[in-house]
Amino acid sequence: MIFGVPLQALFGQLLLGLINGSFYAILSLGLAIIFGLLNIINFTHGAQYMMGAFVAWMLLNYAGIGYWWALLLAPLAVGLFGVILERLLIARLYKLDHLYGLLLTFGLALIIQGLFRNQYGVSGLPYAIPAELSGGQRLPFMFLPNYRGWVVVASLVVCLATWLVIEKTKLGAYLRAATENPTLVQAFGVNVPLLLTLTYGFGVALAAFAGVLAAPVYSVNPNMGADIIIVVFAVVVIGGMGSILGSIVTGFTLGLVEGLTKVFYPEASSTVIFVIMVLVLLVKPAGLFGRTA
Repeated sequence: MIFGVPLQALFGQLLLGLINGSFYAILSLGLAIIFGLLNIINFTHGAQYMMGAFVAWMLLNYAGIGYWWALLLAPLAVGLFGVILERLLIARLYKLDHLYGLLLTFGLALIIQGLFRNQYGVSGLPYAIPAELSGGQRLPFMFLPNYRGWVVVASLVVCLATWLVIEKTKLGAYLRAATENPTLVQAFGVNVPLLLTLTYGFGVALAAFAGVLAAPVYSVNPNMGADIIIVVFAVVVIGGMGSILGSIVTGFTLGLVEGLTKVFYPEASSTVIFVIMVLVLLVKPAGLFGRTA
């Protein structure tokens, strides 16, 4: 017992918090990439997360393609949709105020959610856990479902790999330089518009990847993105808008904080992240990992 709470209940809630933190981290990472490198506040991110889950469901039910292939194909398909979106609409907004991008992507999110809601309704569609990850491990202090452990590991690997690419490779250096001085980078023979398009597509693909991971955990439904995107925006603000490392660390940490809050003060579990956001902004307006202008 810890403060009157059984160990099994405590660790169970910490695991749930870590699961939520895994989704917060991947989604806020995608948002941070798009904002940090393209200066676009991508409110469509929640809808693209939902699309990833739906594409996985469609692949299984219409084409008989299972979970493992869906982990690859769904992010590619939704990422391609993001590339088309960027070329047709978002590329026109790079030199305008952030508000225009926010309004455009918010409107697109409503349209996408409305189309899926009209086609599939609002009741959740089941997506089975792959056979290889069914069951779980009985640890001394709790029962660990294999699939939930996989979600945490997969999100950690993807987040760290993305951070390494952006911060430690030549491609990442080109991306960062292209946002600071696109004219100079273009003079060195780099196709900056293509680089920006692929960056947006990759950020969208991260959201879709999170959607595929979420499909067996939560029911696949048109509102799943709308339910999580506000929290993810709070995570991004706390970590620092555009901070890659900040989005990863803050995502996992706040998931754990949320899990602990459900144990010791359940009434505050739905608002604790927003309370932390207010406190952080009062002390450090640029966020924990953000840089002041």
